[in-house]
Amino acid sequence: MLVAGCGLVGSGGSENEKPIVVGTTSAPSTLDPAASWDGSWELFRNVYQTLVAFPSGAAEPEADAADCSFADGANRVYHCKLREGLRFSDGDRLDAAAVKYSIDRIRAIAVKGGPGGLLGSLDRVETSGERDVTFHLKKPDATFPFVLATPAMSIVDPGEYPAKALRTDGKVTGSGPYALRAYQDDEEAVLVENSHYKGFAERKNAAVTIRYFPTSSAMVAALKAGRIDATFRGLAAEDVVRLQAERDDTAGLQLVEGAGTEISYLVFNPKDPWAGKRAVRRAVAQVVDRGAIAHDIYKDTVEPLYSMVPKGLAGHTTDFFDDFGDPSPAKAAGILSAAGVTAPVPLTLWYTTDRYGSATAPEFAALKRQLEASRLFTVTLKSRPWKTYEKGYRNGEYPVFGRGWFPDFPDADNFIAPFVGQENALGTPYVSPEITGRLLPRSRGESDRGAVVRQFQRAQRIMADDARLLPLWQGKQYIAASDEISGGERALDPSTIMMMWELHRKTSW
Repeated sequence: MLVAGCGLVGSGGSENEKPIVVGTTSAPSTLDPAASWDGSWELFRNVYQTLVAFPSGAAEPEADAADCSFADGANRVYHCKLREGLRFSDGDRLDAAAVKYSIDRIRAIAVKGGPGGLLGSLDRVETSGERDVTFHLKKPDATFPFVLATPAMSIVDPGEYPAKALRTDGKVTGSGPYALRAYQDDEEAVLVENSHYKGFAERKNAAVTIRYFPTSSAMVAALKAGRIDATFRGLAAEDVVRLQAERDDTAGLQLVEGAGTEISYLVFNPKDPWAGKRAVRRAVAQVVDRGAIAHDIYKDTVEPLYSMVPKGLAGHTTDFFDDFGDPSPAKAAGILSAAGVTAPVPLTLWYTTDRYGSATAPEFAALKRQLEASRLFTVTLKSRPWKTYEKGYRNGEYPVFGRGWFPDFPDADNFIAPFVGQENALGTPYVSPEITGRLLPRSRGESDRGAVVRQFQRAQRIMADDARLLPLWQGKQYIAASDEISGGERALDPSTIMMMWELHRKTSW
């Protein structure tokens, strides 16, 4: 820690300091927080600001733009007092009215499958003076501070963002640690110090450039060639394994590994004539070999997952393993036969080509082989780039499709609530009155999140019985970087979003 500390050129770096260049395969789908419930948050966390946030190592939200707390004993009134003198990157004042405006426009624009789904418990937002904001909730919700900490709740400048429409000029006006100097779609984002920033982040560099790559191999090649300083999201399993093997032989490179809560899963569309049948979904669950996918495709850089809530969070279960055990085509045939379904069942599986890494295509090829080897299914694979893929699943176009989930916040609620209800993050209604009407409301009334394990366990039991969502694996977090870069181990927040301000170059004493 002493060595790392001596590597700083002052708390914010120097104006003449060479920008740190970070590579990722996860490009934003939008620059407007009101439209995003996806990987765009990685950029948002660095150029926008939220009322509360997760500093490095924090398990619960802490003050960022404001000091906040529940003002009652029932978890229904949440009050925030803004820091003094807040301003956006263009110098405009950030006050309580701007906060209310930002939250209200998310609900007014109401993008299908967008972040408005996170605000289901919100009744209204009130302001008092320039610094006080109060959120009145429809019902108790102890997770509301976690929601406000997500980049979806970023505060925007009312003078630059329309109240009832998305901003479309390709620019960002936020109040985060960095200002967006330039942006080229699917190419790069140039971040520079925001001199107006007031918040919890302590910048350890003066500027960051994020480069977007189509594949992991291209990104790693750029790292080895010195064209980028670090990589983040999208490292393919074979590249991670190769970097691990080369760690002692590849001069100048390091690999930082951390626990992760990223999950991958399949979604079944209830309106499809085949995927809508419970017996078909359960037969698929009985055939899929997660262990083979984790080992053969991902080289054990991920591990099999048997519930939607990953390991490491209160409420994790193994319901899918308890129900189905090891893969068995014979048992799957029995499931279909008992329901009167004649095999082979035709299924079309969709995946995205450029969101979750280059192993996605081989993973879906493996799923096709597993299902067809059972002689119970005939599988057609189809794919699209993320931006068109996302629109397709939100419109209910796909019978079965793959999704990854990077959590909004580290709580079991966030691995259940976004996927259920008539309106959800997947665009495919999942109506479960017991989950949405009883289990989630009860759990949200409890501030002690360790005391709501039984509600989450029951919710997962229901989800396993339905098999509408089929968990596949849980990932780890990896950052590959030049040996000149420090701070990688502190740069990941609980939602697996990189906090660019933690990265810095080492210097000699």
